[in-house]
Amino acid sequence: MKSVKALASIKQIRLTGLLYLLVIICAGFSQGYVRGTLIVPGNAVQTANNILQNKGLFQLGLTTDLIAFLLDVVISVFLYQIFKPFNKTLAMVSSAFRLIAHPAIGSLNLLNHYMALKVLGTSGMSSAFSEAQAQEMSSLLMEAHHYGYLIAGGFFGIHCLLLAMLIYKSNVFPKLFGGLLLGAAAGYLIETFGNFNVPGYEGYTALIVGVAAALGEVGLTFYMITKGTTKSYKNLKELAL
Repeated sequence: MKSVKALASIKQIRLTGLLYLLVIICAGFSQGYVRGTLIVPGNAVQTANNILQNKGLFQLGLTTDLIAFLLDVVISVFLYQIFKPFNKTLAMVSSAFRLIAHPAIGSLNLLNHYMALKVLGTSGMSSAFSEAQAQEMSSLLMEAHHYGYLIAGGFFGIHCLLLAMLIYKSNVFPKLFGGLLLGAAAGYLIETFGNFNVPGYEGYTALIVGVAAALGEVGLTFYMITKGTTKSYKNLKELAL
């Protein structure tokens, strides 16, 4: 009965889904639209020109990314509270991997995003480096950001794997989402380890993680917002009232 009383409220689950939706929107805008349109792989000159001509958009991409990572801290805590009654240790480890992935690694990695603009817009750089050198340095910083993003994705993939296990062990959400999150976990891990160890297939790995994350994370997010949780969980919750 003690664990029953510790069950998260439906309101908290819906709030978690709402915050998750905001994270998806913010991160999707930053990675998919801002960097996806401004960064031209292998072309430092065009990338530098795009950044300088769209300085406000580039800065906004950093801001929305940071907002997403700040919200992810809250989501990590909420997910721990939701699944703690079913497996406290697993819930804690799962949330820890999520905290390390984006709030920690992702936030620190934004320095590379910021400095890519800084080296292009700082007048003092022109006395030490030529324009071409500054452009190459900016491109290198964005490449470092990309690989930092992949490292964070590895941690997030483990989080998705553990979250899938928690869904299977509990009755909070339909087990279907456990399977979908296993696919999302595989997508993130394939992208991270594949891009580092077998370069040249970045387009395929990005497609894999995009589809897998859309099915798993987006699907679970909308379920949390619209349904909240399963009927059996609601019945169990009522026993605690």
